[in-house]
Amino acid sequence: MQRSLFACVVIASIGLVCAQFEWQTRDSFDEIRKRVDAISAENCQYSNINDLFLPRSTVTHVPDVEYLGIDPIFPNRTNLLQVHSMATSRAFYFSYILQKASDEAEPGFMYYFLSTIADVAANRFINASAIYFGPNMAFTPSYQGFYNKTMPLFAPRAFRVDDFNDPFHLQGTSTLNTFEARDLGAIPLHSKSSNYTTEQYRINEWYSAWLPDLTKRHDSKTTYTVHITYANSTNETFVWHGPPHPADKPGPVKWSKPYFDCGRSNKWVFGASVPVPDIYPRHTGWRHIEIPIYVAVVVMELDFERLDINQCPISKGNPGPNYFAGTARCKNQTTECEPVHGYGFRRGGYQCRCQPGYRLPKTVRSPYLGELIERATQAEYKKGFGCEKIGYMAVRTQVTGRLSDYDRMRFVGRIKTLTGLTGNMSTSPRMDPTWVMKYTKYEVTKANCHEFLKTTPEKLTLRGDIAFGKEHRFENEARMALRLANFISAFLQVVNPDEKFAEFRVPDRSLTVDQIIGEALSVVIGDGEILGCGVLFDRNKFPNHTLFAPYAYRVDRNSPNFYVDDLSRYSWNANRFYLHQKYFEILKTRWSSNMDDLQTYTNKINIRYNSSGLYTITNDVYPVQYKAAELNHGYWTSPYFDCGGFHNQWILTYSVPFFGFDKIKSNLEFKGVVTVSMPLDRLDINQCSDEGQLYNAFKNTHKCDRYSTRCVPILGRRFEPGGYKCECRQGFEYPYNDDTTYFDGQILESEYLHMLKNEPSRFDTLRCRIAAGTLLESNTITILLLTFIFLVLHHF
Repeated sequence: MQRSLFACVVIASIGLVCAQFEWQTRDSFDEIRKRVDAISAENCQYSNINDLFLPRSTVTHVPDVEYLGIDPIFPNRTNLLQVHSMATSRAFYFSYILQKASDEAEPGFMYYFLSTIADVAANRFINASAIYFGPNMAFTPSYQGFYNKTMPLFAPRAFRVDDFNDPFHLQGTSTLNTFEARDLGAIPLHSKSSNYTTEQYRINEWYSAWLPDLTKRHDSKTTYTVHITYANSTNETFVWHGPPHPADKPGPVKWSKPYFDCGRSNKWVFGASVPVPDIYPRHTGWRHIEIPIYVAVVVMELDFERLDINQCPISKGNPGPNYFAGTARCKNQTTECEPVHGYGFRRGGYQCRCQPGYRLPKTVRSPYLGELIERATQAEYKKGFGCEKIGYMAVRTQVTGRLSDYDRMRFVGRIKTLTGLTGNMSTSPRMDPTWVMKYTKYEVTKANCHEFLKTTPEKLTLRGDIAFGKEHRFENEARMALRLANFISAFLQVVNPDEKFAEFRVPDRSLTVDQIIGEALSVVIGDGEILGCGVLFDRNKFPNHTLFAPYAYRVDRNSPNFYVDDLSRYSWNANRFYLHQKYFEILKTRWSSNMDDLQTYTNKINIRYNSSGLYTITNDVYPVQYKAAELNHGYWTSPYFDCGGFHNQWILTYSVPFFGFDKIKSNLEFKGVVTVSMPLDRLDINQCSDEGQLYNAFKNTHKCDRYSTRCVPILGRRFEPGGYKCECRQGFEYPYNDDTTYFDGQILESEYLHMLKNEPSRFDTLRCRIAAGTLLESNTITILLLTFIFLVLHHF
């Protein structure tokens, strides 16, 4: 080390540099980093078009619609999944409303603008939302006498902007709650560089992926069916043409290459696009020429630099393509790479775990973090960050026997003492996950739930702490409800149907029945985890309706058939009437008077000058503000069995309120709630956490050996016991010659049940041993040395 320091001093004295990271060779990350830094708002307009795009493989493991609902989505890809769900949801909504509503009842200008703003406002990782219509394919009711006429181009787009220097924001800090909305179709005629449909626009890969649609067949677009039951118990079945079904190739979503959003947000972004079909042309009188074609495309984008990169090598559990594969600096001889989420576009988003047959040194507690390895000097890297070979590896026996009565009672007593799983499960602070799983799967079913409802209805509701982790597992689903509540709040506070404009522009009409039904339906279609979505208005809060509460739901996850039922028709049934539901009453009471905690959203809206576009002008009210709820303002129910309802299974419901002005437009008031319901069996059980302040019914109920191992949750195991692994603690080593370095929780749970039943079990062998000498030679030398010392002492 002294020689290295002396060499650095000598080299520095002759004009060279001995840097900390000089030993690291340049790789593909440095190449992409250089390309990202080379483009800016000042030079993007005249840069080569190839420099505005990055390779598609720089973003890995994008959600694949074929495997959604099958493979778990890990935390480093939940943001991409939300972009996928939001783009799909909005495309389904616009395809539904454009075909269902009459011309004058279609969304107006402010509906489009506020819709895109709500997409960004309610989703912290989505930075832009837009819908781009093809040439002369956008109809609008926002101009007087505009029946069956189209606009040359129409593309409302909203994105998050920095507001730290805005004069109306006195705090001088960024709130992330200011948005700019602009009609990108309001451009001068014959301006190709500003026309998003031409090649000169350069960054419109999302447009050319779907448009123009040259289809000439009536059966070219997938059809979907919704069965609607209105408040007066009348029924309607509506069939419309929507985006591609997940079973269609390549599915409803196409991902663009990461690109620099030149002239707009001026950031590197990555996005998803979904087409919007409509019947075109309209009102011809000849049905044979009115063909369903793609008329628009919905685009959702997020910052590229907030996406985690994967530096680990391509392997069986880490498939390609991956532009950054192999850039991790793990020592591959003794360690293996594992991605860690939350690092974004920077080095170090991984950890180096010991390979099977190796263990950490006794002085190291946990796997080596990639961030520390990337910052290490050459000397530190050479000396550390490796694992030691394990000697005397054992082979796990396949022939098991019963434990002796003494050992069995000793292990069972120890587990019951450590986990606290004793006594009555209904009153114990901790609950046995095996008992809860059997209760929810076999004891309460659709066939016998009515008996419980008559005799012991309390058994159809579980303790709230059984659903520990729901806020993280179902955050995307909760944000779907939050987005809809945010939009309704914005529309009710910003839009005034009686407003007067100059010349031919007319204001947006009040929200219609078709629009609210379409919004609820799109939430269910967009996110496969959501069983149902309801928009529940309070009494006399929806125009021309005393009660209005459409609830959209699905029966089969992969079916193109959906259902909508107006819950107001159950006013005679106290158990099902939505105004009497606990979540509605709690939110109404909480927000009946004090609105101070609501979040204020600021919007800079730029609309088109006239129906031809030409250029944009600021909205009459600029900027416009509204208040809406945030995610933590919602309410989670305890797990309950929806007996006799639309689902007849164990579900969780999240509800969030929306607000509007009162009749004299002076104060905000509670208008209703948006609810989403998810199945309980999609929730992961966490048996590891043992912190006292956590409300988790299953905390510390794992079966790991407390002395030699520690419990680590495994995501994706859902509502079943055993969703964890037992890793060796510091100073211990995995004793078996396996392909893993830990004990699987499902195996431990199974062996424990065998031991309880006095059946053959290997439970006593599922623990780590003290880390001894790494090789046979070291143990032999130790034994000989101790023998020599004993003989010498015995001689004297």
